Amino acid sequence: MANRIDTLFQDIRERGRPALAAYITAGDPDLERTQEIALALVEAGVELLEYGVPFSDPIADGPVIQRAAQRSLAAGTTVDAILASVSRLRAAGCEVPISLFGAYNPFFHRGLERLCREVREAGADGLLIPDLPPEEADELLGHVDAEGIGCTFLAAPTSPPERLRMIGEACRGYVYCVSLRGVTGARAELPPDTVDFLDRVRSVTDKPTLVGFGISRPDHVALLAPHVDAMVVGSAFVRIIEEHSSAPDLPQRVAALARELIGGLGGS
Repeated sequence: MANRIDTLFQDIRERGRPALAAYITAGDPDLERTQEIALALVEAGVELLEYGVPFSDPIADGPVIQRAAQRSLAAGTTVDAILASVSRLRAAGCEVPISLFGAYNPFFHRGLERLCREVREAGADGLLIPDLPPEEADELLGHVDAEGIGCTFLAAPTSPPERLRMIGEACRGYVYCVSLRGVTGARAELPPDTVDFLDRVRSVTDKPTLVGFGISRPDHVALLAPHVDAMVVGSAFVRIIEEHSSAPDLPQRVAALARELIGGLGGS
């Protein structure tokens, strides 16, 4: 049975226009505000949410998202609280796919079978674990498949074709293409070989592709749109949250950037 992730990407391919996804750190500045921001992003046209699970020792996160994770942890955010937040989003009528994006450590210590069951029960649709290579994911994938949820692995620009093919085979849902050689963070310019990398990934897998890391401007979106099924913006949103965390119109400020970025997608 297809979940929301599969349904979204089927729709994307039928309409011929990619989607904008958004990463936000759950619990920054608090979970109530996270939910308000998520709903505002969806209203603005974001079609997939990555709910960041904070961890004290991240690998792929740049300084903006690292600080967000520290604020979230200091506020007492837990995996239990994040799952409850997803359930409240569903109760509020949010129907876009939601993936939990986080380090393997807190997921492993929760218990993989329990984690996958609770992800499904909460109404989330998948997992994205940047520090888990697919070669070591057999146990997790067994539970993912049993619960009918997605699981995404990262493809890097330095990966040779055979590894890109293996990553595509392991992914449930979509392949996450990393545009940068390094950590997350908004950039003024994307690497010049990003388009070539995306085309290389699509040449070895028929799975939907999403690109992230560094995307922050409408011209980035316009450049990448013909070469990918979706693109995710994270640090640019998280920076607004950091700079305006106490502003009453914080969700609207984040949503305004989403609308600006969606304007770069083109099409109808």
